[in-house]
Amino acid sequence: MTWVELIAAIVSALGVWLTTRRQPWCWPVGLVSVLVYAWVFVDAKLYSDALLQLAFAGFIGYGWYRWLQHLGADGRVQVAPLPRRQALIHLLIGGVGAVALGAFMHHLTDAALPWLDSALTAFSLVAQWWQARRHVAAWWLWIAVDVIYVGEYVYKHLLITSVLYAGFVVLAVIGLRAWQGAGRKLARTPAVPSTPA
Repeated sequence: MTWVELIAAIVSALGVWLTTRRQPWCWPVGLVSVLVYAWVFVDAKLYSDALLQLAFAGFIGYGWYRWLQHLGADGRVQVAPLPRRQALIHLLIGGVGAVALGAFMHHLTDAALPWLDSALTAFSLVAQWWQARRHVAAWWLWIAVDVIYVGEYVYKHLLITSVLYAGFVVLAVIGLRAWQGAGRKLARTPAVPSTPA
């Protein structure tokens, strides 16, 4: 499985790097990576992670569509603010999803780390939703989730993937800074009529 994990890691890193650059091609590259990673995670009995990859596949179609509607003149997606109330609601939904999925995985499967894996899955979906909606806050959540994923994957001896997720933390910091800069730049430009967010 190591060579499959390595291919998945390389393609996944490329997809995240394209996301930090606000390039719409991050979505089809990401689709390839999530499909390969679903296979890796089933083999490791990390079933919530495998389900997460399939959910990501659905988000990828939505995200690609959304981003193509909100491209700037430079061909990169424009960032959008995330209202605090929406952020809190989404995090609450993530918490409820974590408990529900964790209970299911704990009682009905042989999942290796049912509660932790389920929590990471639920909050990764929130982060992916925010990413599709072009919110800078997605990077903050990715940083938190990816740091914990590093430990989980070291524990499960998925060393290539743990190194990948350590790299994701670095890429998320780069993405956060780049997207914050793009948001500040957009805030300084004169308002023009646009399509709704």
